[in-house]
Amino acid sequence: MIFGLSGWCRRLLLVSSVVSLAALQAEPGQPGTMASAVPSESCTRLTATGNPEYPPYLWQEPGSRRGLIGANKTIMEALSERLGIPIEVIYTGPWSRAQEEVRVGRVDLIAGAFFTLPRLAYMDYIEPAFLTTRSVVWKRSLVAFDYSEWVDLQPYEGATVINNSFGQNFDEYASTNLSIDNVTSLPQAFRMLAQGRVDYVLYEEYPGLAYAAELDLDYVIEQIEPPISAEGLFLTISRRSPCNTEALRAELTRIMANLVADGTAQRALSDGLETWSMSSP
Repeated sequence: MIFGLSGWCRRLLLVSSVVSLAALQAEPGQPGTMASAVPSESCTRLTATGNPEYPPYLWQEPGSRRGLIGANKTIMEALSERLGIPIEVIYTGPWSRAQEEVRVGRVDLIAGAFFTLPRLAYMDYIEPAFLTTRSVVWKRSLVAFDYSEWVDLQPYEGATVINNSFGQNFDEYASTNLSIDNVTSLPQAFRMLAQGRVDYVLYEEYPGLAYAAELDLDYVIEQIEPPISAEGLFLTISRRSPCNTEALRAELTRIMANLVADGTAQRALSDGLETWSMSSP
């Protein structure tokens, strides 16, 4: 499993951070001391969003047009308490729209994103990753499918959700070697698979299991081994957020490391699994 960034990704992240810091206003305070984690008096709250089709990590709150619930929201609540700044986790539309809201700075944070170079252009990553998730191949249960490594996917037609990522390495391979349709939602992709309109679907393991059961497709489609990737879920902050300062990023890094080390993040995942199982039909 990949619990952090690879060496070359770390170097790119460091270079990018240096570039972004040069554009930021200098922090007040004496040299060698960290300024307050609050970037300015005007930054009294933060907003966060994420993939709303991502149980047990995130999903749309039943009966709410704006709220998200799940493990990642629980982690944001713990982060908010320790940071001393309210963090509202909101639904902003499908995953592609959520990323756009952060890119333009209308939302401050993404509560769970894989590391990719395109995303690094518009948001800063907070290390360490707070959870890790496996992305897998989904196929029709009674149809033979020869797969043991990425190259085996080349003869087949696949599908996934638009703007979804499976890590930098796989994304680069898929863009030049695989035929994958991008659709607006996971239910749409799974129904296409069940109807034989595509040969496979790529999606994360836990969310895929959750939606397969909800759609009554858990006996029609199945995941197969090995996973195509295992990637860390990172908190990110928009480079256009008025709250994005060196001091805040340093404090977010410190708190996130503690949330991972003391087991808060993993307990949140367990709670998210339980909540989803209880809320599902």
